[in-house]
Amino acid sequence: MELVVARVGRAHGIKGEVSVEVRTDEPELRLSPGAVLRTEPASAGPLTIATGRVHSGRLLLRFEGVKDRTGAEALRNTLLIADVDPAELPEEPDEYYDHQLMDLDVVLEDGTEVGRITEISHLPSQDLFIVERPDGTEVMIPFVEEIVAEIDLEEQRCVITPPPGLIDDRAEVVSTRDDGPANPKDEA
Repeated sequence: MELVVARVGRAHGIKGEVSVEVRTDEPELRLSPGAVLRTEPASAGPLTIATGRVHSGRLLLRFEGVKDRTGAEALRNTLLIADVDPAELPEEPDEYYDHQLMDLDVVLEDGTEVGRITEISHLPSQDLFIVERPDGTEVMIPFVEEIVAEIDLEEQRCVITPPPGLIDDRAEVVSTRDDGPANPKDEA
């Protein structure tokens, strides 16, 4: 099973280091020196991590064979992919790998069908479930505790409690306008 663990950012300095956008809750396991990672595009790898350190809150990596800024800059936007045993589970009970969440049925607490998870988008602030609805449209569900009430892997479902307007076909619009003329010149 493949797991995207990071995306290479900008080169840092002149000795081949790069900043990385971490996409795993286990960077100490997946992004440690000696780890061999496949890449997307495949032509950029495989890459072996030579060193890693945190600088100003960002993880910096250097890969074996990448000795200068030019080599580091050539790796920009490359995805780093770890091979994970499909039976392996994250250490924390409320954490999940993407492959565990894909294709889960998404339902409301009362059992109303919302759709099926078709993609997981990892943003800097939070993760999003991309859910395909029965009519073929998509809705984005933030993967946060306030909205995702339960993940049941045995039943292959995700129970959500969305705020008004998140999945409704029409969000209720409350107007504070006085419904006067749209253009002040129309008043004359």
